Formats: sequence, C-alpha cells, structure tokens
Amino acid sequence: MPFQGRKFRNEYKYYLHLHEYIALRHQMSQLLKMDDYSIDGEGYGIRSLYFDGAQDHSLYDKNNGVFKRDKYRIRIYNGSDGRITLERKSKYGDFVCKDGATLTREEYDSILSGESDFLQSKDSPLLKEFHTALIHRAFRPVVIVDYTREAYVYEFGNVRITFDKRLSAGIGTYDLFDDNLVLEEVLMDPVTIMEVKYDSFLPEFIRSVVQPAGFVRSAISKYVICRELNNKHFKE
Repeated sequence: MPFQGRKFRNEYKYYLHLHEYIALRHQMSQLLKMDDYSIDGEGYGIRSLYFDGAQDHSLYDKNNGVFKRDKYRIRIYNGSDGRITLERKSKYGDFVCKDGATLTREEYDSILSGESDFLQSKDSPLLKEFHTALIHRAFRPVVIVDYTREAYVYEFGNVRITFDKRLSAGIGTYDLFDDNLVLEEVLMDPVTIMEVKYDSFLPEFIRSVVQPAGFVRSAISKYVICRELNNKHFKE
C-alpha cells in the first residue's frame, strides 16, 4: 500500500503454543522455502538495539494504541558485525514500513559512545533524521532485543511467514557485541510469535494455513515486552 511516497505492508502477529508452532512449521516447510539468511533449520539470530526519547514515546505510543508510530533500532544478524543496519519501523494501524541504512562497525561504535555528528555528512536521509532524533529529541539506547527467527518466503505478494523463538532482553549493557551480555527470556511458557507479512495480497493456499479461525491476532511488540522486563531490573 503506497502512502505518502512510501510502501507499506500488512503485518499480523499471533502467539503460538508449542504444538501449534510444530504443526505450522511442518506445513510451511512443505509449502515455502526458508529465507536465504537462514544458517540452519532453526533459522538465524536477530539482535537489535532500540532507541527511545526522553519521554519514552515509542514505548507509550504502543501501549496507548497511537495510530502512527515510529521506532529506531540498530540490528545485527547471527552476532556478526558483517551487516549492521539502522532501521526505522513506521506503523500506521495494521500497515508497516521499514527504512534502512548500513552502518560500519566503527560508525556503530561511535554512535554507542555518543559521537554521532558524522551522521550529518552521510548521504542517507534516514541517517540524518536519526541524528536529529539523537540530538534534538534526546533519543538514547534503551534495550537490546534478541531472538531466533525461522522465516519462510513466497515471491508473489512478497510474503514472509516468520516464527520468532526464545525472545530475550539484554540485561546490563546496550552494546550488541558485548561478550558479557546477559540475555533473559521474557516469555515464561514455550511460546512462539508468528508474524504474517505481505504486500497487497496473501495467497489463499498460505492464508488457509496461517490464518484459520482458531488463531487470534495479538498486538505484540517485542520491544515493549523486553523493555518492560528491562525496566523491572532497573527498578530492582
């Protein structure tokens, strides 16, 4: 869905119990191919450092159901610094848009140490806007979110079905590459988060599997879940 010059996608989220995940995983593996980023049958690791302003707008906008929301994060895959991406995720109701820009390890380290003025000289509008958020809106690192993603893709409709497992919050540091990073799982039961993402249409043979009447959509935010756990530790 094009809106204000940007392309938005549909995104729906569900909590799955273990038996539901196992059944859906088997069906997806028969219907679709795994994402190219997968390193094995379990998928691949995602670790993100989220930023928020002094008033925690990203946190409270989500909890208050604000229709238009933006979040900034720096993301890595499989613990490697070979691919570091700054992302802005924008949400309008059920529609989502992501903008991204590549960072080097040196640039990432500079941002983490509070030296971000170099962003002003970058060609990417996103990096310039992120610098504005850091300087003028007092954005700062607030939580690390870590999980394993098992993703299945289908070209037509740009469909992605993802199963996010072992959702954990980073405790005691905001450095994605810190060897002493402690991760604490945030969902007590063995629950998997399924996300269904597509552009303008979801093919019926996929819809019939991932959106049966028995599944209830949930307003899930991995950021909010991990942030609330992180806040609990901070208060203690």
